[in-house]
This record gives sequence, structure tokens and C-alpha cells, in this order.
Amino acid sequence: MADRYPIPASFHRVEETIKRSRFITSLGHAPDLESARAFVAAVKEEFPDATHNCWAFNAGPPGDTAFVGLSDDGEPSGTAGKPMLTALLHSGVGEIAAVVTRYFGGTKLGTGGLVRAYTSMVNLGLETLPTRDMVITVRRALSIPYPAVTLFKRMLPEFEAEVAEETFAEDAGFLVELPEERASAFADAVTQLTDGRAVIREK
Repeated sequence: MADRYPIPASFHRVEETIKRSRFITSLGHAPDLESARAFVAAVKEEFPDATHNCWAFNAGPPGDTAFVGLSDDGEPSGTAGKPMLTALLHSGVGEIAAVVTRYFGGTKLGTGGLVRAYTSMVNLGLETLPTRDMVITVRRALSIPYPAVTLFKRMLPEFEAEVAEETFAEDAGFLVELPEERASAFADAVTQLTDGRAVIREK
């Protein structure tokens, strides 16, 4: 699994008319199954008079199928939820939920047309979706000699590390949170800075 990957930065919505049917795509952040289901429920509540509120979500890293869900919501089986989920899984974005709301305009699209419509509506939303990095972080407890504290604090930004707690006893103690991908290099740098006198533990 990647140490960081893009996730939706905020709620996002796009709309398009396809053969007189109005399609509205709503995209949101879904870090777990509960929030994905809550997102779907909220959109369905917003458009209770829609012909269909089809949905799909991937509540895990990009392309991961461990926490996914989908629904055709009355459209012919396999024409909405599945193509929507496929588009999400191939998007490179993780922790994402999508609801495509349809107001039927009187012209039938056929099964192939529906697959294309629901796929294109998810992709349309993804094209302009604002994203931010989901960074997997770890915590390290450190004990370092006092003379090294100033230089230690100066090096933190280089490793995207943040101090969560400080304690001052015989040595200076710090609880630091940082990206998992930087942890090894960070430990090496602290060891070098303190001439091997630092004590580093995983938390």
C-alpha cells in the first residue's frame, strides 16, 4: 500500500443533461464504510424525487476492493453501480464515494447507453475533483541530550515531522508524528545528530 495517495479534499458536484435526462454527480470523502453510507444517504435525502440515485464507493486506498459498495437503484442490473465503481477504482483516488442522481427525461438510453452515461458522469466529476494527500503517519518517542534540542527542532520540517508532546527530565523527551515513508531517514538523522545517544522507540 502506498504511504500517501490522493483523496477528495471536499464535497464536489457536476451536472450534465444526456438525451434529456438530467444527471447530477456528487463526490465526497469516504474514509470508512460508515461515512460512505452516510454520504450516500445524505445525497438520496437531498434528491428524494429523483428517478434514480445510483451509487458506488471505495472506502480504502486507490484500486483496493476490500471496502467497496455499489447500487443500481432501479436501473437495469449492472448498468450503473458497477461502471461507476470501475471508474472510481481506476481513478487513482482513494477513500471516495459517488452518487449519480438521474431525473428521467423521457428518452431511454438502453443498457449500453446507461453504462456510458454513468461512467462518463463519474469521470466528469473526477476531472475537476479537488484532492489532497492522505498521508499514513507513524509516531516515534525520542529521548535526546539537551544540547541537541535546537538542531533537532530545526530538522523537523525536512521530515514533515510534528511534535505531539514534550517532556523534560534527565534528557529531553519528544513524541513525534511523521509520514511513515520518512521514518527510517528521520531515525538515521536523529542518530547522527546525537552521535548515537538518542533513544528512539515506536509508539
